[in-house]
Amino acid sequence: MSRVYACFKSIGAYAPKKILSNSDLEKMVETTNEWIVQRTGIKERRLASESEFTSDLGLKAAKTAIKRAGIKTSDVDAIICATLTPDFLCMPATACIIASKLGIKNVLAFDVSAACSGFVYILYLAKSLIESKLHKNILIIGAEKLSSVIDYTDRNTCILFGDGAGAAIISATENKNEAIMDIQISADGDYAHLLVAPRSRVMYPKDNRTLEYLQMAGNEVFKAAVKTLTTDVVEILQKNNIFSSQIDHFIPHQANLRIIEAVREKLNLPHDKTVLTVQKYGNTSAASIPMAMNDAYEEGRIKHSDLILLDTFGGGFTWGSALLRFGGK
Repeated sequence: MSRVYACFKSIGAYAPKKILSNSDLEKMVETTNEWIVQRTGIKERRLASESEFTSDLGLKAAKTAIKRAGIKTSDVDAIICATLTPDFLCMPATACIIASKLGIKNVLAFDVSAACSGFVYILYLAKSLIESKLHKNILIIGAEKLSSVIDYTDRNTCILFGDGAGAAIISATENKNEAIMDIQISADGDYAHLLVAPRSRVMYPKDNRTLEYLQMAGNEVFKAAVKTLTTDVVEILQKNNIFSSQIDHFIPHQANLRIIEAVREKLNLPHDKTVLTVQKYGNTSAASIPMAMNDAYEEGRIKHSDLILLDTFGGGFTWGSALLRFGGK
């Protein structure tokens, strides 16, 4: 009996039309374009309209991914959505809402909360479900409306985050040369208090803060991210006997250009192999990696069978990395 592998079949994304530039932020908080660019590399970010929900963003990205995979909507037999800004607090899952908007019924559909690491987490789940032969075509979506949890009077956070969505189809294949090679994910809840999002004015027990908006201890998160991301990538490359020179595309979580550059330099990866979109989208959390991958795909940079390295870090703390061959055409 032949072995079944998981193939990263297609990519799609959606960015809202409204642009919030650094110049716009200069009028809202005490900051400057120069300071934001120097500290983060971000020049602008996208904001969803009041009538756009996380599910709407995810729906548009999903439609593109399904079309590019060359399958019908009815061929999708599972939907997993990674988000920290769901349409509803606990239920229904945003994945269920997207399924309904796609007209898909009677399939597995659920959300995952792993912050900025969410897309790599659900990629891990999709790979496992495909290789267990329980599913054939899984739609995975990273979607965020972070503007709904940002305090636009707090310059420490409002300059960083934006809205958007990315989606992919993970399909079954018997061709090892187009398979997802390896994924490793992990977490450490001891650092949970350094990056938190609100649950309607809850008192956080760690230090008795009253939370209304996303809050982050920037310096501590920065240091942990650089160290963890670098270590994680080194481990997955060594584990799979892959040299950094063999990587065609390095697609890190788009949180901060300084973090990306620190990791890239330690891995000795060239600029032309590193995908950067942080300058125009900011940090879109779970949507970050698929949105960046989609940009590279639409620019014609990503080709069939290219070797791609993903690397991410987020609240929780959570982190993960993936090695995969792109199975799209």
